[in-house]
Amino acid sequence: MDLLPAIEMESPKGAEVDASVIWLHGLGADGGDFAPLVPQLDLSDQFGIRFIFPHAPSIPVSINNGYVMPAWYDIKQMDIDRHVDEDQLRQSARWVHPLIDREVDRGLSSRRIIIAGFSQGGAVTYEAALTYPQALAGIMALSSYFATADSIEIDPIQNQIPIMICHGSLDPVLPESLGRKSLETLESHGFKPQYYSYAMEHAVCPQEITDIADRKSTRLNSSHKPISYAVFCLKKKKQIT
Repeated sequence: MDLLPAIEMESPKGAEVDASVIWLHGLGADGGDFAPLVPQLDLSDQFGIRFIFPHAPSIPVSINNGYVMPAWYDIKQMDIDRHVDEDQLRQSARWVHPLIDREVDRGLSSRRIIIAGFSQGGAVTYEAALTYPQALAGIMALSSYFATADSIEIDPIQNQIPIMICHGSLDPVLPESLGRKSLETLESHGFKPQYYSYAMEHAVCPQEITDIADRKSTRLNSSHKPISYAVFCLKKKKQIT
C-alpha cells in the first residue's frame, strides 16, 4: 500500500509548521471524524501544527456480521478481553510509520510528532508509536485499550515517551477497566503514563478537548523545546494515577 489516504490541516493557517499530530479514528469512522476538533483546540498562533487524519481501509468486521466498514483491524469478539486480529492491527501500525517518515522528510524532528488515536485507533497508536525506531513526542490514547500488550516488541528508544490516557467512566463500549489495564501494563514496562477519567460514554467531551489544548499550548509555543510534555502536562485538574 502507498501512504494511507488522509485529511491534512494546519493550525493556524499560514504559520510555519514545526510539529505534527497523526490522529487515528475509531471503528466505522474515517479521518474526517476528528478533523472538526482542530478549530475547537484554539491553539496558540505562535507555532504551527500539522494535523494528519488517516483513513482506515474498509474490511469485513466479525462483530458486525462481516459487514465491510472502515476498520484498522477485525474484532472477533466483544468480550472484555477484546479478541482482535493482531496481524491486521500490526499491519495498520506499519502503515502509520511511513506517515511519520514523511513528516521527518518534510523537515520535522521525530521528537515533534505525536501519535494519537480514539478507540480502535488508540490500539493501533500504542503499537505504531512504541515500535517506531526514532524517539517521538508522545502518545495520546483516547477511550482505547492496549490490544497488543502481550506481543508488542517495544523499541527501547521509546522508553521515555510521554503517554496520555483518557477514558470515560461511563463508557459502555470499552469499559474504563480497559483504560486502567492499559495504564497498569504500561507502568509494568517502566512507562509513566498520565491517566485522566471523564464522566462520559464512548466519546470525547469538552473538558477533554480543553485539556488536550492546554497541554499543547504549554510547550508547543517554544520551537526550542520538544513537544514531549506539550500534550501531557495538564493544568492541575482531575488526575488519576
